[in-house]
Parts: sequence; structure tokens; C-alpha cells
Amino acid sequence: MHFSVLTIFPQLIRAFAEVGLVQKAMEAEVIGVDAFDLRDFSGNRHRKVDDRPFGGGAGMVMMPGPLFDATEAILNDRPGRVILLSAYAERFTQGKARQLASQPHLLLVCGRYEGVDQRYIDAMVDEEISIGEFVLMGGEVAAMAIIEAVSRMIPGVVGNPESVETDSFFIEGQFAFPQYTQPREFRGLTVPEVLTSGHHRDITDWRQQCQKRGDKG
Repeated sequence: MHFSVLTIFPQLIRAFAEVGLVQKAMEAEVIGVDAFDLRDFSGNRHRKVDDRPFGGGAGMVMMPGPLFDATEAILNDRPGRVILLSAYAERFTQGKARQLASQPHLLLVCGRYEGVDQRYIDAMVDEEISIGEFVLMGGEVAAMAIIEAVSRMIPGVVGNPESVETDSFFIEGQFAFPQYTQPREFRGLTVPEVLTSGHHRDITDWRQQCQKRGDKG
């Protein structure tokens, strides 16, 4: 699977892709991550990609020209699904991550300023996605979150498949169960007896109950 990110700050995405499991998955050629600088498609010597909104208002709006040209160039090389990261869109969920993991190529478009020219959204964007009801300075953080969540759904990205299957929300309504490690007692706080009992069936039952309740049992 391949992720392309269209942004005015490609260095953020490139730095993100150089660490952790994302980097390892890229080295193993399980996934690919590319960052494209929208300013490279500006068509002017000042590399300008924004302008004042018609009708007035605060801030600037990303112009359609660079967005159209960049998207067409990227998709011409590798067809895929175009997703605009937006604060005013469908909420991103684990279910959406599983759904997107079936796509061969996602082009994640990172907005900035006061928004994106609506003509680009109407003509080029397949869907808009929000990671929550709050406003960021741009879509880069949201793009990175989506890359991580979707990548975990791709076989070979996470070494132990069980780690993915026990994730919170891997199954609808499933929460993560509490985890403990050495020492058994720390500052008077102890590990639940069931986890040190050696009875694997009891441990499984306890963890499943915690996942259903979303508490610490």
C-alpha cells in the first residue's frame, strides 16, 4: 500500500516516516510514504499557493490551481483515492482505518490557512475525513495519524498480528485491557492475582471482560 501526502510542509511527513514501525515497513516495502510539496506546483516564482477569499473574510484560502495540478500529477503516476483532511467531515474511526487499508493508494491532502477552494473539493476530492472536533493549524498531524492507524491494519507492518487483534476498537466496542509488567509490587501497587496465577483460561476471561467494560476489572 502507498500513501502520498500533499502539503506545504513535506519535511514534517518525511521526518515522521524515518522512525519506528512506519520506517521499518517502508524498508520492507510493505508500505510506501511520499510527501509532495504543494509549492512545487504553484506556477509562480514566489511559490504562492493561497489568496484572499472572495466575499471577504479573515485569513487566506488555498488556491485551486496548485491543488489541481499537484493532484493530477500524483494520480497520473499512481491512481488512488483522494482524501482531504478537514475539521468538518466524517470522523475517523478504527472501522474507517480497516476500510482504507484495502486501498492500494491514498492521497492525503493537507489543508492550511482558512480552508481550500471549494471547486477543488467538488472536482477532485473523493472524501473528507476529520480526526476530531477540534481545529489544527493544518492537516499534517491528521495525515500522520491516518497513516499510522491504517498501516497497522496491513499484514507485515506490526510484527505480532495479535498486537493488532487486541487493539482498542479492532472489534467494535472492544477496549484495551490493562497491562502490567515487573516488578509485581511497586510502591504498594500490586498486579492483579489472576495475571500471576498461571491459569491461561482465567487470564483470557479476565482480559475479555475488561475489553467489554472498558475498565480495569
